[in-house]
Amino acid sequence: MKVGVTGGNGFIGRYVCEELATRGHVPLVFDHRGRADGELPWEVMRGDIRDATAMTELAAHCDAIIHLAAVLGTQETITNPRPAAETNLIGGLNFLEAVAQYDLPGVYICVGNHWMDNSYSISKTAVERFVRMFNAHRGTRVNNVRVVNAYGPRQQAAPPFASGKVRKITPAVVCRALSGMPVELYGGGTQVSDMVWVADVARTLVASLETAAAGKALDHVVEVGPTTSSTIREVAELIINLCAARGYPRVPIADLPMRPGETPDTAVTANTGTLLSVGIEPSSLVSLADGMAKTVDWFIETRGVHWSAPETVTTA
Repeated sequence: MKVGVTGGNGFIGRYVCEELATRGHVPLVFDHRGRADGELPWEVMRGDIRDATAMTELAAHCDAIIHLAAVLGTQETITNPRPAAETNLIGGLNFLEAVAQYDLPGVYICVGNHWMDNSYSISKTAVERFVRMFNAHRGTRVNNVRVVNAYGPRQQAAPPFASGKVRKITPAVVCRALSGMPVELYGGGTQVSDMVWVADVARTLVASLETAAAGKALDHVVEVGPTTSSTIREVAELIINLCAARGYPRVPIADLPMRPGETPDTAVTANTGTLLSVGIEPSSLVSLADGMAKTVDWFIETRGVHWSAPETVTTA
């Protein structure tokens, strides 16, 4: 299949395109921005998911669509919820109308923290429900894939390490640990934040698309995540230990107040049994220890290229 990937220029999107190509499909990236580190090796269609005509044009030029594009951010979207609402809600509806018009199979990526009261979670979860409505009453073949915190190589760090606009757990902790800076955890890191290897996310998204293409719109959400939960503090301690094992000075943890839009000590562990419905054995997922070790090694190798420590920080 020729598969349109909205947001295909992003962190997860690039892994999805690679997985599609590995499985013999042809990725078609649909994104409103270019790529800073060189041209993508796939065909690119520039456009905005808020533009219904552009989304219909995408559907006219492919055999299926994986919809990833969204305005991200937990606390970042609270003070100004309109961009997340407009992009995520209207963009999601444009995706559903486009696949309905051309009878294309599709996949929608859902958020793991769907219970949280922030603009990102609210808008993304609303579209998850629209998917169910379209499947039930419009005859679409779209599968929902709920993803917890994806991590891995190539994830962009936020300032002061790189230019990312949204602070993500893994690069924030890894960059601080490798730079000799205290690791800052909102709410002391008591939040449960299940982590999943990004290539496993891509594998699940593509497998779910192939299931939809075979004519099966699932009556449940496919959930990809670990079989056991971890708190953010446990993840941070793992990263600090991995960095120390590689010869970097052990850094302390600094507790910060809880961010708006987050809920402490609350999470629902992913129902990984749902992976079986798209042909994935839950035990085949990369473990947190193995995946985070590979991620730390990648950040070590790309220091000064993908990210940089602040000039005022010196490390042994």
